[in-house]
Amino acid sequence: MPSFDEVLKEAGEFGRFQKRVFFLLSQTGITFSSLFASVVFLGRAPDNFWCRIPGAAELSDRCGWTLEEERNFTVLPLRLGNGSGSGHCERLDVTWDSSASCTSPLARYGNHSMGSLPLAPCRDSWGYEQPHSSIVSEYDLVCGNAWMLDLSQAILNLGFLAGAFILGYAADRYGRILIYLLSCLGVGICGIIVAFSPNFTVFLIFRFLQGMFGKGTWMTCYVIVTEIVGSDQRIVGIVIQIFFTLGIIILPGIAYLIPTWQGIQLAISLPNFLFLLYYWVVPESPRWLLTRKKGEKALKIMRNIAKHNGKFLSPHYSETTISNEEVSNPSFLDLVRTPQMRRNTLILMYAWFTSALIYQGLVMRLGIIGGNLYLDFFISGAVELPAAFLIIVTIDRVGRRLPFAMSNIVASVACLITAFLPEDIPWLKTTVATLGRLSITIAFEIVYLVNSELYPTTLRNFGVSLCSSLCDLGGIIAPFLLFRLAAIWLELPLIIFSILAAVCGLLVLLLPETKGISLPETLEDVERLPSHFGKCGKKRKHRDTNSYI
Repeated sequence: MPSFDEVLKEAGEFGRFQKRVFFLLSQTGITFSSLFASVVFLGRAPDNFWCRIPGAAELSDRCGWTLEEERNFTVLPLRLGNGSGSGHCERLDVTWDSSASCTSPLARYGNHSMGSLPLAPCRDSWGYEQPHSSIVSEYDLVCGNAWMLDLSQAILNLGFLAGAFILGYAADRYGRILIYLLSCLGVGICGIIVAFSPNFTVFLIFRFLQGMFGKGTWMTCYVIVTEIVGSDQRIVGIVIQIFFTLGIIILPGIAYLIPTWQGIQLAISLPNFLFLLYYWVVPESPRWLLTRKKGEKALKIMRNIAKHNGKFLSPHYSETTISNEEVSNPSFLDLVRTPQMRRNTLILMYAWFTSALIYQGLVMRLGIIGGNLYLDFFISGAVELPAAFLIIVTIDRVGRRLPFAMSNIVASVACLITAFLPEDIPWLKTTVATLGRLSITIAFEIVYLVNSELYPTTLRNFGVSLCSSLCDLGGIIAPFLLFRLAAIWLELPLIIFSILAAVCGLLVLLLPETKGISLPETLEDVERLPSHFGKCGKKRKHRDTNSYI
């Protein structure tokens, strides 16, 4: 029986059909990256807020005060009489009732109004000039509640983690396109509920679920794209990352044009409903169908691909195969059962963790520096565009492993140098830090491709999802590591990033080179992959699977 790769080569490895599917599924990267980074704008700090005195809301309504007038009556006595600051997290220990004067509500406190009135911490009521501009003002995530904003991002990453396990497993068992469509529906519905959450608890619950379904859309669309193209065209796994970067670049424009966090949330959630139309234009992965012993359906899809590509599939292709191994539901034990699989899995898990931790850490570090949030975020996204192009022009010439290792090493060196550069030459410090951001972006994008190329078809979606779950763990840890270590020494996180990246750069050299090698179909194929740096130039075809080893 012919192998799948033989049939795909005759039907067209990257013809009109695959290009259409690739373009359609790539749009998922825009919506996913917007969800991934949305907290920067959903949770931006309010420009002006103050602690409200008990009874202030009722008195303000009775007296017809504007927000500015209420703020002046509340904050000015703190500044003039008590020498206090902004009034963000403390207030005068007084209460305004129906007897309070509209023109001088503190008059009944006599000389204390401009003197030393006792102070009280603010716990449950704040006033905002723009009360619906972000979730911070919507749910009072300020002062003692500020940590809850970090919690909201950790919850999103926890959802990503759950999606990697649950939906990654489901995609290998029930099909790629089914889980993709269900995930798109889930992201859209949960996104709407998040936008209209009546309280912060409901917000967190559906933020978690949106993260879970969001991870399902991104990982599944990535696997579908890599499984319907030939081995020489799997560079599309890198190109699809450009759409992720486009989402990062577009997001600040959306946030700039839409003044409320609910509007931003809806703008990044509603497009997912459009992806449900893919039911009629994106087929199930024929590779996956073959692993489930559904050869007739797979061949029907292959004939359709050949037709759209202007090619003709020979009639003698009445059946095809990708393996002789029994189909089973994937488990973690399958990823560590054999020596090569075990080594690949452990190294890839560490690479995902390191890339995500450093990537998110460097992005959030921009917030510590300050500046124009919209412009800085746009520039930080634009910096990522050269990463994909650098990978495209090098990865099929020198392979995957060397750029993977070098990008980590360069990121390590850049972080170390940035940590010790003096503050009085900011242009140099920014340039070196940007080089580190570019390098870790390259590493982050390569790990997607290498991960999908090192697992057999029966385990590919589950393997990619499981390993990438360490990315989500890195995302959960990153804000706490960054801000806690920065409190000790601002540049200490960069030292940690440098060590992690250097270790990763050395470890990935132990991975097999996958340049020009057909996707492995079985565990046996993975074990035959070259495991030493000097052997990757030797290729020979395996009779059963048409793969190179």
